[in-house]
Amino acid sequence: MKTLPLDQMARLGKHQIPPGGGFRFRCHPGISCFNRCCRNLNLFLYPYDVLRLKNRLGLTSGEFIERHADLVLRPSQHFPDVLLRMAHNPEHTCPFLGAAGCDVYADRPDACRSFPVEYGLVFAGPHAPPRTVAFFRPPEFCRGQDEDQFWTLETWGADQQAQAHHRMTRRWGELRALFQEDPWEGRGPDAPKGKMAFMATYNVDAFREFVFQSSFLARYRVPEAHLAAARGDDQALLELGFEWVKVFLGHRPSDLIRLR
Repeated sequence: MKTLPLDQMARLGKHQIPPGGGFRFRCHPGISCFNRCCRNLNLFLYPYDVLRLKNRLGLTSGEFIERHADLVLRPSQHFPDVLLRMAHNPEHTCPFLGAAGCDVYADRPDACRSFPVEYGLVFAGPHAPPRTVAFFRPPEFCRGQDEDQFWTLETWGADQQAQAHHRMTRRWGELRALFQEDPWEGRGPDAPKGKMAFMATYNVDAFREFVFQSSFLARYRVPEAHLAAARGDDQALLELGFEWVKVFLGHRPSDLIRLR
């Protein structure tokens, strides 16, 4: 999910799926382009994607990022994008593409679940809540767009079991908006403050150690029920990480975490 300024929205207008609208699409093994979309692509990984994939593979967050991700800091950006590293073969396939298809299908990233739909958050102003927009943008080679099966955004999301991913990705998109302007006071995201924000959002294993084995709980108050859940549940811990970044970086109020 990307943040979209209003001028970019105008350029993408012809692809937008209006509220209540839908699209026709069907992907299946009998289609000529089956799995072609799993090759040579820039696949953005959001924090919940990393959480699901690292657990699927039996890795820590740090191990997953080291083995399977590339961190890209783009010009004028203040937080790195995390992209899935493609395999080192002539077609640069997804590393999880096997002979029968996706080897991590039940835990595939949000972008894969959404395809051929792309989602964005539109920020109309500094105090206005963002709104979600959706675009039907299959690549030209995709023949799934020639099929007759009709979907609304709701039925497609349910079919792809994408609700949890969509919810967590939207929360990440709202939080990432805090990085639109330099929050590091000129030091960049590799400075201690930036590294802490990355840890809290992309490395839940390190963040768990930080929460429970440092002075964190002496400085911040967290409801006991959520704290108990965060000890053993990565999603609860990631939600805590999102809220902590809001507090320590954006100085935004949070219902989940407060300074003591």
